[in-house]
Amino acid sequence: MKFLLVAVNAKYIHSNPAVYSLKAYAGAEYEKEIEIAEYTINNPMEDILSDIYKKRPDVIGFSCYIWNWRLVSELTAELHKLMPGLPIWLGGPEVSFDDGAIISKNNGITGIMVGEGEETFRELAGYYKERDDGREPERGLDEIAGIAFWQEGRVVRTKERGWLEMDKLPFLYEDTGKFQNRIIYYESSRGCPFRCSYCLSSIDKKVRLRRIETVKEELQFFLDGKVGQVKFVDRTFNCSHMHTVEIWRYLASHDNGVTNFHFEIAGDRLEEDELAILKQMRPGLVQLEIGVQSANPLTLQAIQRNMDMERLKKTVEYIRKGRNVHIHLDLIAGLPYEDYESFGRSFDVVYEMKPEQLQLGFLKVLKGSPMHENAREYGIKYMSLPPYEVLCSNWLSFGEICRLKKIEEMVELYYNSNQFTHTLPVLERLFPSPFAMFDKLAEYYEEKGYFINNPSRTYRYRILLDFALCYGEDEEGLYKELLTYDIYLRENIKSRPDFARDLSGYKERFRDFYNKGEEIGNVLAGYEGYQPKQIARMTHMEVFSYPVWEPEGDMGRLERDVIVLFDYKKRNPLTKEAMAVVLDKR
Repeated sequence: MKFLLVAVNAKYIHSNPAVYSLKAYAGAEYEKEIEIAEYTINNPMEDILSDIYKKRPDVIGFSCYIWNWRLVSELTAELHKLMPGLPIWLGGPEVSFDDGAIISKNNGITGIMVGEGEETFRELAGYYKERDDGREPERGLDEIAGIAFWQEGRVVRTKERGWLEMDKLPFLYEDTGKFQNRIIYYESSRGCPFRCSYCLSSIDKKVRLRRIETVKEELQFFLDGKVGQVKFVDRTFNCSHMHTVEIWRYLASHDNGVTNFHFEIAGDRLEEDELAILKQMRPGLVQLEIGVQSANPLTLQAIQRNMDMERLKKTVEYIRKGRNVHIHLDLIAGLPYEDYESFGRSFDVVYEMKPEQLQLGFLKVLKGSPMHENAREYGIKYMSLPPYEVLCSNWLSFGEICRLKKIEEMVELYYNSNQFTHTLPVLERLFPSPFAMFDKLAEYYEEKGYFINNPSRTYRYRILLDFALCYGEDEEGLYKELLTYDIYLRENIKSRPDFARDLSGYKERFRDFYNKGEEIGNVLAGYEGYQPKQIARMTHMEVFSYPVWEPEGDMGRLERDVIVLFDYKKRNPLTKEAMAVVLDKR
């Protein structure tokens, strides 16, 4: 018997811990019977179908989420035509809360594993293995807890499956080779103490923690393998203080200098000793994702999210001062009581915290969530198909949602890219608020047709210059220098931007610098053994008339020009910016 577990991921860089957990929990007894196949939503459906067909499974199971459900639906329908006797099982959050309707509408689907699937899958695999061996299964389908299936013209639901203890779950990974250049996912807990109405985790009210010594052993496996990134899928990692402290202390003391660990946390609940551990960590060792969602008290109350906003601000500021932890803050548009102006204020509150990433997301009305039950009360209309994204509400029109979508794209291109870190703080001064700036930038993009004719990465600098001159035409020289500084912070580009100053009069001065070995040694480290011409190609020198390296300060013109040296061998581990050395500030 071959039981094929299929994962259709959003991107190649992602992996699917669910199918690996099912196989690992089934144990050595089923090692030869269970196979995993991973694809992405970018693969053509016909290619996935062909590959599955060639594998000739006896039973197939799909891991279902909002991002892959349309494609999985197509695949199951076509597989049923090609292999009409093939049992097809589904599992995952997208199908666990609407099992009856899904089975009734899709006659090719045998059944659905509802909720947590490890124990259910092992019993289901045993059922099919015994049948394949010609034996009468010990348990009939109606005796396997946690499933729904079609029988004699109706949907049969078995008894609910209880929660698993975390320590019963085996480690998912045998080696890291197959996950090269991919994110590895890991869970040290299940459940969430919070009851956010838009989230399915609010249903799983019991928080279960994995034994801390087991967690340390498993984290050491990743550290020994020097994997690039481990992403904890714990819904609120710091829900247990001692659990958090033990893991962060272990990572700080066993850092391999390579691996990055990602945690989703409640930022306003970090305690002093947790912050003290973070402060000691290598830059880039951890990154924190904090779901702020809104700064509107009425909205937070409606979605049952308790947050101390002032404490969160102080916590983020403290972490930022350490310059060693990447901070990712989330907002959600479309929540109750949040109109366009209110969302703009929420945006400004989060923007002022200066995270490395600001994600502007949109409410997804998930089946099974309290928000799904209350959608009509709030006038929330949403897409009928995944990802069930909000279209409008009592507070936001569809036109305003579309407008926010364009602002989201501007935030991605100009803020989250970390390519304009010195230009944006100065440009903001021309507008009433950061949100107003991005709103106007989105309007400018639409007027110029850039949303349709997507400009290249380097041309975005020119676009931002043209946009800036619409509001600050008297500061053309300043904005040209800010953008020049930003572009060379990111890369030693070969084609010089058309707005950058002419440096022909400085070539001799640059050449003298590189030819003076002692002077280079005082400024650059790690270039020993390189010839002056080689060092000149590996670095870059630029001349500025404004103190563009200090965007928060006074941008008045300098008394005389200053040379800045960009060292591309040394980069900021959080932003990937080159080290910039101001050679003479006088």
